[in-house]
Amino acid sequence: MEFSLFYFAAEATEDSGQELYRLLLDGARFAEERGFRAVWTPERHFHPFGGVYPNPSVTGAAIAAITERVGIRAGSVVAPLHSPLRVTEEWAVVDRLSGGRVGVSFASGWHPSDFALNPGEYYERRHSTLGTVEAVRRLWRGEALTLPDGEGRPVELTVYPRPAQAEPPVWLTSTGTTETFEAAGRIGAGVLTHLVRQDVDRLTRNIAAYRRALGPDRTGHVTLMVHTLLGADREAVREVVRPLLSEYLSTSLTLVGGANGAQGARVPMDRVSASAKAALLARSVDRYVETAGLFGTVADAVPLVERLAAAGVDEIAALIDFGVPLADALAGLEDLDRLRKETARVRASA
Repeated sequence: MEFSLFYFAAEATEDSGQELYRLLLDGARFAEERGFRAVWTPERHFHPFGGVYPNPSVTGAAIAAITERVGIRAGSVVAPLHSPLRVTEEWAVVDRLSGGRVGVSFASGWHPSDFALNPGEYYERRHSTLGTVEAVRRLWRGEALTLPDGEGRPVELTVYPRPAQAEPPVWLTSTGTTETFEAAGRIGAGVLTHLVRQDVDRLTRNIAAYRRALGPDRTGHVTLMVHTLLGADREAVREVVRPLLSEYLSTSLTLVGGANGAQGARVPMDRVSASAKAALLARSVDRYVETAGLFGTVADAVPLVERLAAAGVDEIAALIDFGVPLADALAGLEDLDRLRKETARVRASA
């Protein structure tokens, strides 16, 4: 099992951005020093939840400038919002800056407001995502794409600068739908996923479907984002985590815009009562703390890591910036590194 860091902050105040970016850079330095696999940053737009990261190639370039070995990954590029030419250009620059350390996970996107950047792609977003992945791979290899220019004439275009890597490591981002896992397998991509909308049992089934789609000649790679804070005392950690998760998830509800009603239909959040919202948040926080996050001591976290390894997860991307104060988040990295080493010893002796 590999370990990485993942960032997806909700900006609570106008002046919190500097602290969040300091956590990003200090965390990247720590990951570099301790031998973590990568640092992931997302693409989010027009909302406090994740909106401090509108462009992962920009944050990736910042990480490239202060590190020499750790991987630099997009988690994720929202493919339908962008030309594959532009995606390839930006990430080729980061690949050159970093000496060939980038990897990109592609997502189809889901929130209509994001598609103000490219409105015509909203209803075709799932289909166009796979087309973008293929186009980026071709451009990365130095092939040309034929596209209409400003006067409507076909023109062959290649991308500069040339990237350092011959092929870009690619993932597809899945919220837990089996179809996306299978699509990633068919195109030989990895999968970036989470436990927000799936439990470990469902994740295990999805990974099995992914491996079948990959076939026997490809190994694949599954990265799981997991909310994380570790410390010396379980109850102290969870006392810190619960209100932070509640606020963090409350911000996400305004983005999601609804909750599941009694018959499974989506109910707009402005029609959900305050008591129902509170109950929903309480259940969500309980789930994360007890079964879907790494919260507590290193010893508390080992069983979940081992269960995820048995499910077929190759890499845990620890999400550390869900409102935890900077000093606590950085201190928690020491315990995360201990977890990384402890689970490596357990597997080696098995």
